[in-house]
Amino acid sequence: MLDLLFRALAFVAGVYLVADTVLAAIRSFVLPRSDSAWLNTAVFRLVRWVFETAARLGRSYEQRDRILALYAPVGLVMLPIAWLTMVSTGYTAIFWGLGEGDLERCFRISNSSLLTLGSEDPSHHLVSTAMSYSEATLGLLLLTLLISYLPTMYQAFSRRELTVARLELRAGIKASAVQLLLWLNQSGSLNDTSQWQAWEEWFVEIEETHTSLPIMAFFRSPQPGRSWITAADIILDAAALISSTVDQPRNAHRELCFKAGCVSLNRVSRYFKYDAGAEESAGKAPDAPHRHDFTLACQQLRAAGIPLQDENMAWEHYVELRSRYAGAIAYLARLVMAPAIKPI
Repeated sequence: MLDLLFRALAFVAGVYLVADTVLAAIRSFVLPRSDSAWLNTAVFRLVRWVFETAARLGRSYEQRDRILALYAPVGLVMLPIAWLTMVSTGYTAIFWGLGEGDLERCFRISNSSLLTLGSEDPSHHLVSTAMSYSEATLGLLLLTLLISYLPTMYQAFSRRELTVARLELRAGIKASAVQLLLWLNQSGSLNDTSQWQAWEEWFVEIEETHTSLPIMAFFRSPQPGRSWITAADIILDAAALISSTVDQPRNAHRELCFKAGCVSLNRVSRYFKYDAGAEESAGKAPDAPHRHDFTLACQQLRAAGIPLQDENMAWEHYVELRSRYAGAIAYLARLVMAPAIKPI
């Protein structure tokens, strides 16, 4: 009687483990909203710990960047391995609960079904055979699920990096908000609606892809000095500088771009447990601009012939605008180990 009870508990536990694993896969790649599963989180955290430990051995940022560039791809490869391991464990318990022999034989039956080897088959009754077929189906389904979503992820990555690369062409290799403003002024695009619309769409897509597929945040740019986080900071800084400092009419598309950027970055950072009220996650960016940086920026803009507002009032307005996104930027920069964020 006690043996029957243990086998019934093993069967239920196995079904729960398999169902939880399948749901984790669905919540990761099928559910079109931000959600997290404990199994996926555990896998990515373990892989991240390994890569962060290895990255600390790098003497330069380029060396650390080269190591961390493998984190997201390796994490994605480890994910289906973890799923198949959990499914194999669950079905081993199921076959043992159905009386298919000792744990070793049940383990062989489970893995033979999961990998469609056919070397070990259930021998007792129809339920065991049905479970064997269901395991083979789930194994193929889990592998196909990740493989089918890889092209979608890399397309989103390519679109994100296209904007990052274009921004570098406009703001220079040592990009900053001031350099971007100087280029916009020189090209006559300082108040161009199409440019701000393009950046608004970029921010909207960042929010959608980096919360529904959070591993996207850790895919690093092809060039060590680039990062989607620093690009976002430069665009928002440029919008904040224009709104607070440059003497020109309001631009609705620029304001929408700024709002989209603030909303996007704050939602992505909150997905990764950012809390603006907690000291361990909140705070200024490593190179947050000071009044001296702002004064130098105003001098550069004035020298380029850009009309400016009163500097004291502009500084207060700029600080207020920057406070809407600076904490999220700093948190995400630390999270993904982005390049140093330059002051204005």
